Amino acid sequence: MKSDAGISNEDDKGEVCRVMVVDDSAIARGIVTRTLNEAPDISVVASVPNGLMALKTLGSHDIDVVVLDIEMPELDGLSALPRMLELYPQLKVIMVSAASQKDADISLKTMAMGAADYVEKPKAGLGGAEAFYDELVRKVRLHGGAAAPGAPSKRAAGPAPAKPQSAAAPQAPAPAVASFSNNRRKETFPRPEVIAIGSSTGGPQALAEVLKDLPPSVSQPILVTQHMPATFTALLAQHMTRYAGRLAAEARDGERIEPGRIYIAPGGKHLVAEQGAAGGILIRLDDGPPENSCKPAVDPMLRSLARIYGDRLLTIILTGMGCDGLKGCEAVVNAGGRVMAQDRETSVVWGMPGAVAQAGLCRDVLPLRQIGSALKRIAGGETNERA
Repeated sequence: MKSDAGISNEDDKGEVCRVMVVDDSAIARGIVTRTLNEAPDISVVASVPNGLMALKTLGSHDIDVVVLDIEMPELDGLSALPRMLELYPQLKVIMVSAASQKDADISLKTMAMGAADYVEKPKAGLGGAEAFYDELVRKVRLHGGAAAPGAPSKRAAGPAPAKPQSAAAPQAPAPAVASFSNNRRKETFPRPEVIAIGSSTGGPQALAEVLKDLPPSVSQPILVTQHMPATFTALLAQHMTRYAGRLAAEARDGERIEPGRIYIAPGGKHLVAEQGAAGGILIRLDDGPPENSCKPAVDPMLRSLARIYGDRLLTIILTGMGCDGLKGCEAVVNAGGRVMAQDRETSVVWGMPGAVAQAGLCRDVLPLRQIGSALKRIAGGETNERA
């Protein structure tokens, strides 16, 4: 049974992902609650108007995922998030951000503070925004452990000591993951001329870790495709500039790829490279259809770079859902380039890196903390040993 507000009784659906919706707009809470409750494997067990009430409610409900708005009275999402995670370290929090630069910036900050993910509100309001609803349901399922109808949910069983981050204690890649398929094995590589990185869910935090404090020896241009809306990619570039200590910016159509720069694929456009008629390598922003349901997508970037750079391309696939990057990495390996992927234990979602690793395309499968140091060694010329 459901209450008049649409809140499900906790035992109605059996083993499902249990959600709390936190938003100061009663209309928004109602729409989000009804949408999530339509999924057979999701149950909204609480709906509250601010962060203070959310903290109180966490103590009396068994909740897997919190859908948390940013702007609220009494205690906003930015202030509530660290208090939630301090009390319930296993709780998954999905931030709901308005399509504004201010809220997008806050959302990126919350990711660094421990939020599991974010969803951008539709610009024209919540009503009828099917893409928003679909993305929200998909991300609640992903982080709540309800990957498919009937799947058991994970429980935020109550206050407990925080589980150490996997990245802090690097682990060896799983034995089942092949380093290379036999017919594609290559042990020596020239020093790369360009570095390409693909990421999705959990990517902003992973990128910050990989790119922080890049030394002058990493002089190669770095091209990044992170699955993000347009408002977010410009801010991601600003954050990456601070972390990496060098200029990161959204890529512009027609600009020349230069050493020492970081180019971020803008939301809504594929970043690809082409040989310039007057010399040099140019960036092109492709407005073609999505690939792997993504735009920007990693595959078109990698295909274009593999055609131009061949074996002088280093590709890194970080955490993310789906398999975007798999076909692109096949092109990279076929051209003689090197592929590195994040390991299962340190990935938020081992979809993209897992697809590449399990296809036998990776020279290296590494914990997140080891990828940055490996990048620095390889970019600096130590190219022939395993990272």
